[in-house]
Amino acid sequence: MPATTMKKLDRPYERMVQMIRFEGEKDFLQPPAELWAKLSDARFLVQCLPDVESVPEAEADRARMVLRPGFSFARGTLETTLCIVDALAPVSARYIIANKGIGTSADVEATIALTPQGAGTRIHWTVEIKALGGLLKMVPSGLVRGAAQKVANDAWSAVEAKLNTPPMNS
Repeated sequence: MPATTMKKLDRPYERMVQMIRFEGEKDFLQPPAELWAKLSDARFLVQCLPDVESVPEAEADRARMVLRPGFSFARGTLETTLCIVDALAPVSARYIIANKGIGTSADVEATIALTPQGAGTRIHWTVEIKALGGLLKMVPSGLVRGAAQKVANDAWSAVEAKLNTPPMNS
């Protein structure tokens, strides 16, 4: 699939970057409706994202968080906003993720498509890094892709672990 050039008009300090896109599939034991209910809830998702330091705001369709990524090219903290848009129960959702740090920014879009797979669900997911700003635009795209792929894999592993952990009795 060819890469597309994107330009953000609201951040003039960003140069046009080649869009970075990757995708994958993951199978879950839960049926689509149950899984979609979790994956369309930002309050659940923030519990599954790696490197979250704090969550000052969390609602069903939006969350703000502070991340401290463990990558050598992105030290410090990132203020991140996750918005769930175009959610169509129980088959798909789209996420818009905006990251801002000191001298850095990144705009990401992710989508999921759920299909029944036996008694469970298969998710096809895509992640597109739409824009990089500040110091991140100087990082080689292969390094950005590898770091983003690791975050996605870690998040899916955390989602799976959280879904398969029985709730604690109070």
